[in-house]
Amino acid sequence: MAEKKATPAPTQTNPRGIPMAPFVDNVSDYVSTRADVEPTLRSFQEMISKYQFMEVNTSRRATGLREKIPDIKKTLEMVRFLHKQRENADADAESRPIQTHFELNDTLYARATVDPKDTGEVYLWLGANVMLAYPIEEAVGMLSEKLSAAQESLANCDEDLEFLREQITTLEVATARVYNWDVVQRRKDKAEGKEGEK
Repeated sequence: MAEKKATPAPTQTNPRGIPMAPFVDNVSDYVSTRADVEPTLRSFQEMISKYQFMEVNTSRRATGLREKIPDIKKTLEMVRFLHKQRENADADAESRPIQTHFELNDTLYARATVDPKDTGEVYLWLGANVMLAYPIEEAVGMLSEKLSAAQESLANCDEDLEFLREQITTLEVATARVYNWDVVQRRKDKAEGKEGEK
């Protein structure tokens, strides 16, 4: 009569498709013989490495988003300010120019005078040394979408990081259980072998 091996359940994943680690409740159901121990431990170690790799990449992406979000917010606030000033200038015939400083570099600013009536479009850095002119209303819409997408992406990264840490812990516990089960089985075999010799 052949031994019945537990059939694995279909792999569950989180919303971004990261697979859930197997939970080993009863080791003897998961590992039928001691010959299965080494491949199982290797498999667990390989999965831990994959989860750790994903954790590092997700953490890097989250850090990048945390740096970008304040810049997007600052740009959006400025574009909204210019939009509001333009609306006020259109309503008021005697609007005054805005005196401001704008950033050229991290520590270098220039003084500027901006006439609110001339703020029909703004120039936005898109990255990779690319700047595009946008009508002010379109810029507000685009920046708002970009901000909400970045915030959603950051929330997903944080959720994935928590999920990955749980999976790593689950696999570390599973590894310890399988290893301890193997040690107990070796001791039993050794004890039975000594008793057989007497």
